[in-house]
Amino acid sequence: MKLCYFNDYRLGVLKGDSVVDVTDAVKDIPHLDTRDLIIGLIAKWDANRSRVEKAATDGKGVALKSVHLRPPVPKPGNIVCMAVNYMEDGTLREKPQINAFHKAATAVIGDGDTMVLPDVPATIFEGEAEMALVIGKRATRVSQAEAMRYVFGYTCFIDGSARGLPPPGNVFFQMKSRDTFAPIGPWIVTADEITEPQNLNVTLTNNGQVMQKFNTSDMAHQIPRCIEWASSIHTLEPGDILATGTNHRGLNAFMDGDRIELTVERIGTLHVGVKDELKRTWARTTRSQHKDKGGEGPHTPQLTGKYAAK
Repeated sequence: MKLCYFNDYRLGVLKGDSVVDVTDAVKDIPHLDTRDLIIGLIAKWDANRSRVEKAATDGKGVALKSVHLRPPVPKPGNIVCMAVNYMEDGTLREKPQINAFHKAATAVIGDGDTMVLPDVPATIFEGEAEMALVIGKRATRVSQAEAMRYVFGYTCFIDGSARGLPPPGNVFFQMKSRDTFAPIGPWIVTADEITEPQNLNVTLTNNGQVMQKFNTSDMAHQIPRCIEWASSIHTLEPGDILATGTNHRGLNAFMDGDRIELTVERIGTLHVGVKDELKRTWARTTRSQHKDKGGEGPHTPQLTGKYAAK
């Protein structure tokens, strides 16, 4: 099943090219705001799935292209992002140590929304293509053997980054948690629909050009280990997002006017725009292309605009 939010945060189920509103079928689930309803539904999914299925079967859908999709989890309690979690097409000789960071829940935007690049002296702005898990039930110190039972579903996720901000050192907070830097969507695909989440193609295009292309089979630490490790540090709650990482070799500059499409096989395609009022520019090269050309640093330097090197 594919669950989404649309228009004024109505809860919907996708049926082909249409969306059926199922909000009223589960409106008795306690929630403060319609945007919280999905959290309650996920937490009480076993008791409410049949109601959702019936509402989706009996209801009359509206055309998907006629609605405004919203983030499928607008207010997650936690966004946990795995760091350096791919073997990078075999270029990493050893498996990296498992690591992660938090991203602010207020950074979330949805399909068709815009990532806004702030007026800060970042050396580059990038967006990392990722498959993300949506946690289905409270998870504390979960074993790898039991981990997949805690996955409610899957969605697409872009980890926005403002690289190189001063002062040097650990700058993950100001690099990762900017407003609009966590696009997710376009919907959640429930776990029963994805039989092999560890073998899905991930593709990101920028203005139609393929920039990132990899498979989830290349994860250094696979999904059960990520859940085990994250839940050993703090409890994961229903509706929490766990982003599984990216292959950094295809990372590229996000610039004003860019149209980004992230497709995760069997899940869907997330569309976002990019806006930069400063109109800063970088070369249209990936990290691996920059390295192959003998360029200095991990990525191509800023070419024009405020903060460009004189």
